[in-house]
Amino acid sequence: MKSYRKELWFEVPTRRAFINITSEVEACLRESGIKEGLILVNAMHITASVFINDDESGLHLDYEEWLERLAPHAPVSQYKHNIGEDNADAHMKRQIMGREVVVAVTNGKLDFGTWERIFYGEFDGKRKKRVLVKIIGD
Repeated sequence: MKSYRKELWFEVPTRRAFINITSEVEACLRESGIKEGLILVNAMHITASVFINDDESGLHLDYEEWLERLAPHAPVSQYKHNIGEDNADAHMKRQIMGREVVVAVTNGKLDFGTWERIFYGEFDGKRKKRVLVKIIGD
């Protein structure tokens, strides 16, 4: 069995964003040479997320509105965590959207459903953050 590891780095210029990272993950898979196995894609920061869903702009706007209703950014004084910070909502949004995804690799490709894509979700941007890609298999 082979193992492959790579870090992808993102610096989002806005506080929040959803970025389709499927092509970057597919490039890692090609680079690994692994044809059968599993791929883990993991946000390595506690205010960012990795998730799988449809790449449809209306859905992303719905996510944005839904997450803001569940964990509104303002007023920042509503959160005990926000002593000297203003990102408590980002921690909660990450908890809702998830830390990582695992995808099967079959015949050297991500074994996806029709509309599935991998996204990096940023909830406290304007600084560099990393995503771990770990692939194991043959």
